[in-house]
Amino acid sequence: MNASFERNARAALADGQLRGALRDATTLFGERRRAAMATLPDWEGARDRARAIKDETLLHLDRYLEQFTANAERAGARVHWAEDAAQACQIIGRIAEERGARTVVKSKSMASEEIHLNAALAGRGIEPVETDLGEYIIQLAGESPSHIVVPAIHKTKGQIAALFAEKLGIEPSDDAALLTAAARQALRRRFAEAELGVSGVNFAVAETGTIVILENEGNARLTTSLPRTHVALMGIEKVIPRFADLEVFLQLLPRSGTGQVLTAYVSLITGAKRRPADEGPEALEIVVLDNGRSRMLASAVTRGSLACIRCGACLNSCPVYRQIGGHAYGSVYPGPIGAVLSPQLFGMARSSELPFASSLCGACRDVCPVKIDIPALLLHLRAQVVHTRVGERRLLERLAFRGYAAVMARPRLFEWVMRAARMLRILPPLGAWTRFRDLRPLARRSFREQWRARLRDEVSS
Repeated sequence: MNASFERNARAALADGQLRGALRDATTLFGERRRAAMATLPDWEGARDRARAIKDETLLHLDRYLEQFTANAERAGARVHWAEDAAQACQIIGRIAEERGARTVVKSKSMASEEIHLNAALAGRGIEPVETDLGEYIIQLAGESPSHIVVPAIHKTKGQIAALFAEKLGIEPSDDAALLTAAARQALRRRFAEAELGVSGVNFAVAETGTIVILENEGNARLTTSLPRTHVALMGIEKVIPRFADLEVFLQLLPRSGTGQVLTAYVSLITGAKRRPADEGPEALEIVVLDNGRSRMLASAVTRGSLACIRCGACLNSCPVYRQIGGHAYGSVYPGPIGAVLSPQLFGMARSSELPFASSLCGACRDVCPVKIDIPALLLHLRAQVVHTRVGERRLLERLAFRGYAAVMARPRLFEWVMRAARMLRILPPLGAWTRFRDLRPLARRSFREQWRARLRDEVSS
């Protein structure tokens, strides 16, 4: 992660091809979302139920995590606890080495991107292979994801064709079917030779110890079934209390994320196989990741951040993200929810710019399927950034706002100051504002003066 959002954003705004790809993709997802919403009779009621479930879970997360662990292990899984990214990578790396794995296939997982698992595995001499088409494209390009749901949203079909021609040795073609077939052929043998598969987790049911994975390509199902060992990486916030609670989330997430009524594949995995003749891996290893989430859980304000189900709807609706894409944020979590999550997960020192990467228009809050008040969280984090500032800048800001408050609270003083400013043509020193916007000149007469003059004219007439 880097802390140069402004520089990255400027570069993105100058890239017309990037902005065109973002505009087309986010507009399409927005249209699909609206159409899919119409198929659910009580959309707002479903959002309320989902948020109530998340609030209950987060309030008693310790209890539900213990229940999930007990039921998952009873079903034959083994649960590991990772306090931070380094420990999670160490656990997964150790499991891979114990299994003698030289190749690891991975289905799409934001948590694995968060902990930089690929680099950690490569450091142990183990080759990680992304099998989601978007993630595979990103891996071939040597980039990081630009979107929570659609990692390669920033790339055009022509760019992908050129990449595949270079990396896979195929003839250049802009036929999407041919490009997909080339990726499928390249990945098929990797599934067959991999000794270990790594997946994320969309939901973890405490009542049954079940992990739930949603996808559209089938690669996650291959990742979790063909290798002899399946490692599932999940944040502590993925737990939900009851199996019946899945219903509302399975209605909301696909509609919000990709505009589908239901994803093509919904895998429910409870433990490892019990008999040799059964399908599936011999071992299921579940790694439960904290990595800063407990800090968020401790505060009633920031706790709401953990309700996120990673649908990406807030990115598609955000006027900032739609112009600059995900890489400008310098974090695995871009967009409005990334501007909330990144400072809390990775530290304010590394991402203090991100809470300000928003117009606070509220579009993200309106589309969030679990009603996270992202603008309120951004304001909370902005206040933290300002509070930690020291030195002359903070002192000048405090003096400026105190002076502003003193003038605004005294109508006569306000009128005198504004009259003097108009006479002397004094404008406030708003360099950060006027760098990108025009500041209207002061009117020759104030509204009050014009109002009084008009009243005098009416009386005299």
